[in-house]
Formats: sequence, structure tokens, C-alpha cells
Amino acid sequence: MDDVRAVMDAVGLDRATVLGGSEAGPIAALFAATYPDRASALILINAIVKWTATDDFPWAYSREQVQMQLDYVEQNWGSGSSAESWFAPSLSGNRRAREWVARVERLSGTPTAIAKFLAMNALIDVRPILDAIRVPTLVVQRASDQVVDVHNGRYFADHIGGAKYVELPGEDHWWWVGDANSIIEEVEEFITGQRHARDVDRVLKTLLFTDIVASTERASLLGDRSWRDLLDLHDGLVRSQLERFDGSVVNTTGDGFVACFDGPARAIRCAQAIISGATELGLQVRAGIHTGECERRGQDLAGIAVHVAARVASLARPGEVLVTATVRDLVAGSGIGFEDRGEHTLKGVPGRWVLLGAGA
Repeated sequence: MDDVRAVMDAVGLDRATVLGGSEAGPIAALFAATYPDRASALILINAIVKWTATDDFPWAYSREQVQMQLDYVEQNWGSGSSAESWFAPSLSGNRRAREWVARVERLSGTPTAIAKFLAMNALIDVRPILDAIRVPTLVVQRASDQVVDVHNGRYFADHIGGAKYVELPGEDHWWWVGDANSIIEEVEEFITGQRHARDVDRVLKTLLFTDIVASTERASLLGDRSWRDLLDLHDGLVRSQLERFDGSVVNTTGDGFVACFDGPARAIRCAQAIISGATELGLQVRAGIHTGECERRGQDLAGIAVHVAARVASLARPGEVLVTATVRDLVAGSGIGFEDRGEHTLKGVPGRWVLLGAGA
């Protein structure tokens, strides 16, 4: 807390809005309570009230959860798997994100140092000072945060006088992952009194839709448990091939996947590998691919290109990768062959579309 004040003094900053997330939240809260003349406002995002669970605060970490954290540090620190396990589940299957987190872990401290850091965090309990906070306060909490239980945010809001509480959907603990725009808009409005109209973020992506053929019939034949086991194998196959070809999961559709790529050739190769692997599992998969401009909505993608790719996938034959003429034109010279499947009307999409089966 005194380090924060020292930095403000060094740059000549008399007052500032103080924002803290996770275990930085208690520091920000303590600063606002101790130096109200230096804190114009307080913002807490997915912040921790108390680290270790007790009877009067059961929403903190149990002994088993604390031990799990220590086990991870001892056995897996530097692997980056903490991102998908806890901090950013929406990045699961994103190889580049995992590599980035692994590097952050290695550069931030040794396992021994991080274990001492966790031991220090175990002492966190800012409940006694919350009623001393007199500055305008915004508390933002994701409802399904995998690291900080939602009751932490609700506790802050209930015990800081006049605090504004905003609970948003999502399970990512890192607030800049997932639908960060929703959090940024809340912060902007809290500080300035208004929120700017969000510029539509549009990107060119190649979209891949996959689907298991006759999945309902197969599930009925195998029974729930066997079908679930087979579906887990299928999902593992798809995610491994997406990682291999630098694709990213956008969404899942029950027994299918929606993924995006920066290039159409990789999307085709990935789809072919998924279909081949599914055949070895005794499944038939079909795939549809289209390249077009999409609108980013958090981790999701929207727009006409998404609808086109979905419609193309629905027309694909079992074991086929069906693509639009746009995709064919973009991979000219790649060595990928195509078979004409004629012109089609796609439900809900204007015009007629030339579709082609992508071969080897």
C-alpha cells in the first residue's frame, strides 16, 4: 500500500482512481480506506476478501484447495496449465496462450518463491477495514469465476457503503480475458459518467463447422455412458487437431465444434485430419468451411460469414469437407484439389453459392 503512495508521490499524482483485481484488490481497498484524500475512487474486479476459509467466511479457499495450489507450484509451475485450469478457462486448447502463460510463470518467480507468496496471501483478510472505505466504489465480479468465488464480490458490495455492484457472466478470473469489453464499459461509465459507443471489431477469419453424422441414433445404440466416453475421445481429437493446425475453438454445438483460423488451407487440412481420426473411432464427421469478415463478440464470432459456414456444413456429406468458392480461390497454389458440388441456396443467406468438396 505504501509502495502505491510512493509511486504516486514520485510522479506528482495527488489523487487517482485505484483499481485492484484478485489479491491486488485488498491492497487497493486498504489504500482507499487509509488515504481517502489520495483515492478519488476505488474499483475492485474479481477481488479477494479473505484467502483462507473459516466458518464465518466459507467462500474462501479450503485446506484442500490451498494444497492443490501448492501442488501445482511444486509439480507444474512453468507449464502454463494454470490458465485453462483456473485463470482463463475460455483459453482452453489455445496453444499460444498456454505458452505465454508458461513464460509468465517462469519469469515471475521460482516455485519456492511462489510458494512463499501463496503463504503470504493466506493471511489476507480485509473484512475489518471495509466499513472505513468512504470513496466511491465499483465492484465487478464474474459470476462463475474459477478462482475467486462470486460471494467475495457480493461481500465487498454489501460491506462498503454506497458501493455499486455489477455481476457479469463468465468464468475467466483474468478480467482482460473473455468479454473484457463489458468490464471496461462499466469502469468507463463509473469514472466518466458515460460509456462510449463500442466500435465494432471486425476481422477476416476462416470458419470451420464440424458435426457428427447420425449422432442421436449412435447415442441411442450405445447408451449414455458409452456414448459419453466416445464423445470425449472425439472432443479430444478435435482439440488436438485444432492445436496442431493453429485453430481456435469459438464454440461447441453439442456434438460438433465451431473453430476459426487465420488461413483457409490450415482449416481444410485440419478438417481432413479430424474426419480421418473420427473414422478410426468409428464415427462419421462432416465439415463446412467459409472465409469471411466476422464481428468479434468477446470470445465469440458473429456475422453473415458464420451463418454461411454453418449452412455449408449442414449440406456436407458424411466424411466430406465442403467449402465455398471463396475458400477455393484463397488456397490457389496450395495443391488442394476440389470437386464441384454445384450452386446452392443457403437458408437465410441471400444469393446462390458455389460449393466444392475439398480433396487431398
